[in-house]
Amino acid sequence: MTTPSDTPDRTEGDDAVTRVLKNAESRASGYSLFGAGQADALGSDSDRDSGHDGDQFDREDRQALRRVGGLSTELEDVTEVEYRQLRIENVVLIGIYSQGSLQDAENSIRELAALAETAGAVVLDGMLQRRPNPDPSTYLGKGKAEELRGIVASLGADTVIADTELAPSQRRALEDVVKVKVIDRTAVILDIFSQHAKSREGKAQVELAQLEYLLPRLRGWGESMSRQAGGQVGGTGAGMGSRGPGETKIELDRRRIHTRMSKLRKQIKGFTPAREAKRANRHRFDVPSVAIAGYTNAGKSSLLNRITKAGVLVENALFATLDATVRRTQTDDGRLYTISDTVGFVRNLPHQLVEAFRSTLEEVAEADVIVHVVDGSHPDPAAQLMTVRNVIGDVGARDIPELVVFNKSDLVDEDDRLLLRGLEPRAIFASARTGEGIDEILAALSDLLPSPTVQLDLLVPYDRGDVISMLHRRGQVEHLDYLEEGTHVRALASEELAAQVAEFARPV
Repeated sequence: MTTPSDTPDRTEGDDAVTRVLKNAESRASGYSLFGAGQADALGSDSDRDSGHDGDQFDREDRQALRRVGGLSTELEDVTEVEYRQLRIENVVLIGIYSQGSLQDAENSIRELAALAETAGAVVLDGMLQRRPNPDPSTYLGKGKAEELRGIVASLGADTVIADTELAPSQRRALEDVVKVKVIDRTAVILDIFSQHAKSREGKAQVELAQLEYLLPRLRGWGESMSRQAGGQVGGTGAGMGSRGPGETKIELDRRRIHTRMSKLRKQIKGFTPAREAKRANRHRFDVPSVAIAGYTNAGKSSLLNRITKAGVLVENALFATLDATVRRTQTDDGRLYTISDTVGFVRNLPHQLVEAFRSTLEEVAEADVIVHVVDGSHPDPAAQLMTVRNVIGDVGARDIPELVVFNKSDLVDEDDRLLLRGLEPRAIFASARTGEGIDEILAALSDLLPSPTVQLDLLVPYDRGDVISMLHRRGQVEHLDYLEEGTHVRALASEELAAQVAEFARPV
């Protein structure tokens, strides 16, 4: 048991997650408590500048309805009518770390607090326990689960969030002890995706992931409905005819979920032809593509807006972007290419989301160059690099040329830059806020993008100005000379374009 002196002081403005691990190594009890504050994984709003983000119409829609806590005038004692209260959830975080992994536990719990805040909850307190393995029954163990119940009751919390994916039996057993709702990290991520999904495809993908997560966690019979009881059960001798309504209800739920999942998969598959048609159109006109990938809240959308003035939603929240956004731009020498913003990644990303968003992640797999954006101010950029590269490998894009960009460099001092340079020597330091490194990124993309390789020497009649325009748009014009017979052009082009203009080849 902890004493009052074991618990850190909860002063106004203190960071909730910093206190959770401040004295974790010295605690004989093996766990730490923390109080209220903002998650460090979310950047400070004062560090953001949307002056180069274009028109932010989506942000107004997303922020049009906000819940405000502390304004309730409802009675506390309501005994004769059904009482339901709509309010912001107050949550308590729990996590487990083994000996020697304190730094990883710290970064993970900070990220969980940011996820909870993005989902609309208020983090009140938490418990981080050191033990070799999670308890197979209640995750924390019987004693610590009882102490967690006391923390939840004293703070008036209504939800407990575990920093891992709980087994259905662990979640039920922990709920029975703490007497409030218990969810895990995966449920929080799915809830954020559900809130931020906007397009038809995005909503279908999120719903499919939610159903895949829900299926093994169905609860229908509980304590009030009878289960199926086969054979000579117990001392009652109940055998045939003992199939209860509880078991029938849960089987019906499973059947309905499987039917809905089948419809969603067909619906998502139906979006594929339109996307492939757009991609084939780019391939036909030899337009290279660049995909911006990276950790969530690393600044991918801000970077896209800085380069193209795309007006993509930029928000200081995790998973603000779900739907791929494609914009067209060009290099300094006039070569067109597309650049796309994709969904962000996170450590322990639920496999349901990777599968459901595989069609969206095709933009990464089909790209000619991947711009890997890393938050340079994050406390663990190496973990970000590894997490994103693992997902890139899962979608079959490991062999695509990669340009690593350490974003938010205006928040990084020189010592940290040396450490980041050791992680990725050829990386570019950039800031979507100040514009640092943007020109260097564009120059690097110009070098990495595939260039035309076929040398052309053409004599184009003056009435075929469309050919000259096409060479400027899809090739690389090196020389123009206006002769009496027509326009003499020397250019570099792809094999497909060279075949289209072969009739204008200048005789040797």
